[in-house]
Amino acid sequence: ANFWCCSAIKMATNFNKYGEAADEGASGGDGAGAKANTDVDDRIKLITRNLQEVCKQDIIEKIMKKEKRDLKIYWGTATTGRPHVAYFVPLSKIADFLRAGCEVKILFADIHGYLDNMKSTFELLKHRTEYYKQVICAALESIGVPIEKLKFVTGSSYQLLPEFTLDILKLTTLCSQHDAQKAGAEVVKQTQSPPLSGLLYPIYQWLDEEYLEVDAQFGGVDQRKIFISAEKYLPKIGYKARAHLMNPMVPGLTGDKMSSSDLDSKIDLIDSAKAVDKKIKKVFCEPGNIEKNPLLAFVKSVLLILKDSFELQVHQSDPVTYTDYAALEKDFADEKIHPGDLKASVVKAINALLEPIRQKFQEPDMLKLIDLAYPDEKAKGKGGKKGGKGGASAEPVNEALDVSRLDLRVARIVSAKMHPDADSLYVEDVETGEPENRTVISGLAGKVPLEEMQNRMVVICMNLKPSKMRGILSQAMVMCASVDGKVEPIAPPEGSVPGDRVTVEGYDGAPDKQLNPKKKIFEKVQPDLTTNGEAVATYKGTPWTVEGKGVCKAKTMVNSPIK
Repeated sequence: ANFWCCSAIKMATNFNKYGEAADEGASGGDGAGAKANTDVDDRIKLITRNLQEVCKQDIIEKIMKKEKRDLKIYWGTATTGRPHVAYFVPLSKIADFLRAGCEVKILFADIHGYLDNMKSTFELLKHRTEYYKQVICAALESIGVPIEKLKFVTGSSYQLLPEFTLDILKLTTLCSQHDAQKAGAEVVKQTQSPPLSGLLYPIYQWLDEEYLEVDAQFGGVDQRKIFISAEKYLPKIGYKARAHLMNPMVPGLTGDKMSSSDLDSKIDLIDSAKAVDKKIKKVFCEPGNIEKNPLLAFVKSVLLILKDSFELQVHQSDPVTYTDYAALEKDFADEKIHPGDLKASVVKAINALLEPIRQKFQEPDMLKLIDLAYPDEKAKGKGGKKGGKGGASAEPVNEALDVSRLDLRVARIVSAKMHPDADSLYVEDVETGEPENRTVISGLAGKVPLEEMQNRMVVICMNLKPSKMRGILSQAMVMCASVDGKVEPIAPPEGSVPGDRVTVEGYDGAPDKQLNPKKKIFEKVQPDLTTNGEAVATYKGTPWTVEGKGVCKAKTMVNSPIK
């Protein structure tokens, strides 16, 4: 395996196994100086604290108490979207592992990134793996993590070996399609007709435990089904079961889990201070509401764990320091804390964490790495302006054949009337957030009452080529659940405004300026647009969302095509 140590990180001081400042020489080698007076039970408590669940803790105790050796752990992350602030949760836990004397490996799962709906090409994955390595090292440095035993490894360095492939084939003869799909249900994008790659995803992860030669795997609780199935299937081919440690998931800014692939749900580790402020200001934070409050959840899951305290900035008053989350939650529930003060305080705390990482990524070689790893984002930043020699366009090129090609937006039908020359068509005046409203022709007459179309919030596809319908030019399409003659327009979540972008997690490319009818992009994407069992609009089973506001839904129609 290709290992990289974080030798480039210069630590300001040495640490003992519990993160306390230590004398020179106390933390080298096998950490004997730090462990000599450390009770094993205390080290196990450090390994397991702040976790949501631990499976097979007896394995950990046997290794540390009877075999009297350090525990070997790995944590893996697929190299897809840019890492975000929720990464501080596993990284702070990795700090605990290191301080407890564990040998820790971080796996950059490039093959997994490819298997999960082929989010990246292999060439792009090389650059993204390097980006992940650099940004995670910078994040570790920003929180003062001791890294003497930390190693990095890429999945492709061993997952393409013949013996690994043979083990994959062995497991495919033992594992049913049902078990493989169930194992990856919380991690792999689920569809009605899943690609075979998604079924292989958990099997690769089972074998990582053996080929990385570890005693335990660490990950989010969303990995639980993969972990439990690993305990079941690895012994079937002669490999031992491992312990599994799971941290809670950090809610995203939109309420679901924070995801590298969902731009609306996350704050990147290199986001500017201005971007952090802008994103936090848009987060739903209702006075007294502690049930649906992503900011309180972030303070609990990240800030209080990293710093052991949270300073609340109070408008026109002195700051208040909280060391106990329950007290913070109670004060917010009692409306003693204003949402604006909470937002300002979270912004300040996040920016303090991110500033050292931002500084590192202002270096020329790091800026170049960002462009190589995420070329689409570079293209977006340049707008669509032509210039330079040859007049080459700087428009982002999105070659993915998926929903990201569609420009789905929230819109408001200001008014609707019958088409003068067609009994089955409505002519609608639609507010889209642009300077001028658009005219849209919809075949909804006789299916949706005309009075229900007035002042109605809908989702439209903005980038279809305009076409005349019975003499009137239609400039967009209203998206509807439709089956057996029954039709319901898809409604955006409450609080949406015309022009809001509708996105799907994991499909973050830029939409085409205008879809080319000859390439039939919409026609190829449309079969995977459906409502699910709760009438939520989805693409390949993943909900349509509006940043910070929720999911799009039909009124009653479940498991229906969207057209």
